[in-house]
Amino acid sequence: MNNTPRLLNRILIGILGLKLLAIGVLLFLLASVPAVGIWWRDWSGGVWSIWRGLFERTRFSGRQESWLWLVIAVLLLVVIGVMVAWAAQQGKGRANLLVGEEDPGDVPGNVRIGGGVAEQALRAALAGRPDLAGATVATYEIRGEPALKIRVQPRQGVAPHTLAAEVSSLVEALDAVIGKRTPVLIHIGSGARSRFGRAERVR
Repeated sequence: MNNTPRLLNRILIGILGLKLLAIGVLLFLLASVPAVGIWWRDWSGGVWSIWRGLFERTRFSGRQESWLWLVIAVLLLVVIGVMVAWAAQQGKGRANLLVGEEDPGDVPGNVRIGGGVAEQALRAALAGRPDLAGATVATYEIRGEPALKIRVQPRQGVAPHTLAAEVSSLVEALDAVIGKRTPVLIHIGSGARSRFGRAERVR
């Protein structure tokens, strides 16, 4: 429901996983197959010679240092900037304001209700229920409009449609209090707490 780039995250995780798998296979072969160790020494020695010659050919005039170090430093800064930008994209879309409207009444003004009001009210209404292993409520901004995401973890044996109807009734009561109908996503999931938590009968 938020603006987290999930597809990009999955691609990056997949690439990282493949690299780690390749490194693990290479280390295993180096430790167990002598022919692979011989090939690695020959290959790595050739690569090191190429890089050493490249650094020697790119030295500053009259100095021992190579200007390739500056290029490497700039590339590292670019990579760091991309990583910071990628991290900043995670979890975007959260909103702090649930209602923000102008009131053209006898005393004109702005009516603002924070998302924390709805979140705390719904969490308090869902807390302590024996049929739930956990519940979270968050406010997001979708296409410029505030919306609520309610995630509940029912215990084993709880009917999802009944739970969804009860949560919907709580949302309708909240809409009546704040005077505005708010889009809501109700996510009924399961987790370790649902599977291994103490089961209680729901009447």
